[in-house]
Amino acid sequence: MVELARAGIVEAGARRGSLVDEAYAALKQAIRNTDFPPGYQGSEQEIAVRLGMSRTPVHEAIIRLQEDGLVRVLSKRGVLICPLAPHDIREIYEVVIAVESMAAELLAALPAASRVAAADELEAATAAMDEALGRDDLPGWAEADELFHRLLVERCGNGRLRRIAQTVTDQAHRARMLTLKLRATPTGSAQAHRAIIAALRSGDAGEAQRTARAHRVGARDEIVPLIEHIGLRQL
Repeated sequence: MVELARAGIVEAGARRGSLVDEAYAALKQAIRNTDFPPGYQGSEQEIAVRLGMSRTPVHEAIIRLQEDGLVRVLSKRGVLICPLAPHDIREIYEVVIAVESMAAELLAALPAASRVAAADELEAATAAMDEALGRDDLPGWAEADELFHRLLVERCGNGRLRRIAQTVTDQAHRARMLTLKLRATPTGSAQAHRAIIAALRSGDAGEAQRTARAHRVGARDEIVPLIEHIGLRQL
């Protein structure tokens, strides 16, 4: 009986954890897609109803998302979807530059089999970018581009860098999507990616770090002034 009770507790805990993970993923995606736009304020119950979920897992998901910097819990006033100002986007890109340049350096220093396998994945993502751009599919291009940058960090072997990168990427997503159609056609990104890939294949950690850094600095220096130029105070 004791063992059955323990098994029941474990199973219930697993179900609860799964529901929280589902609520976390659903709410984060809704924020990234601006289904809950920047500055939106509502109760946990309202958010749960809109997601079609029960309140308890949504409550726990909101706590996690507050740690990610995507929402803020307001005492007795519900939940606020955090807006970003241009200076926030600049700070986010500064973190991205540091994280991804270090990730590229670490990845290039891995054993040959590991870095070549990662380089193959990165090349596939870059090829998908080219294909999407050829179809004039900017959202598809952005998805493949995001995959490249996620893989770059995930394959470097440093879990803390991966968690930091995910947080700031989620925060910067709205800015990237908002400016996508306002920027020049991103024909140079694939070339920059392939320079990073070449450094990874050769195991040149210094060159991998330099090319990854230059690529993200270029993105920052294009996107942040564009946001400031069009006069967006928050996004």
